[in-house]
Amino acid sequence: MLKLAVFDVDGTLVDSQGDILASMEAAFGSVGLDVPTRSQILSIVGLSLPLAMARLVPDATDAQRDQMVESYKDAYADLRRKGGHAPLYPGIGDLLTRLGGHDNLLLGIATGKSRRGLDALLDGLGLPVRFVTTQVADDHPSKPHPSMLLTALRESGVEAKDAVMIGDTTYDIEMAQAAGMHSIGVAWGYHSQEKLSGSNLLAKDATGLEQAIYEILGEFT
Repeated sequence: MLKLAVFDVDGTLVDSQGDILASMEAAFGSVGLDVPTRSQILSIVGLSLPLAMARLVPDATDAQRDQMVESYKDAYADLRRKGGHAPLYPGIGDLLTRLGGHDNLLLGIATGKSRRGLDALLDGLGLPVRFVTTQVADDHPSKPHPSMLLTALRESGVEAKDAVMIGDTTYDIEMAQAAGMHSIGVAWGYHSQEKLSGSNLLAKDATGLEQAIYEILGEFT
């Protein structure tokens, strides 16, 4: 029986907050608005960019928000070209390698990144695993809408009861609940542990995450 583990990216697999903060500074500067605080910016990580901008500046015009989205994307891509990729969190590379060695465990991604951003990140990381399904903001409503996970389930041929969503924000947990999937919150990301209380389990490091995946999905071959 196939199982599926779906990962968020920013704040879960990679620590990209430095790039996110710098790109937001460029986005707000492009329309002459004051940059929000670090905590305000990190609170919207995981949402699609249009929704994130709407949350951060609800009084901005549509034209301003469109400009901010494009400026953010350009700044983020420029940072990738100049500085390489955001680093994996400790132990994540080895964890993915071990998980990828199971014949009946499939791996997937559900992220608020664009396809361009995700492809560039995965190319830069050179991970020794294959993600059989990768869902991005270009193709779906923003988290916590379950569209990403429902599509991941269809593409992988796995039932919701045999799948788990792993993420660092309330948006990931609520998305999993809406899709009828289990969820694991990770304590090293951008939302507090208290906000992740709706998850089935909470992992404090990569070793704990591996144990949580086994606990929820069972044994693998």
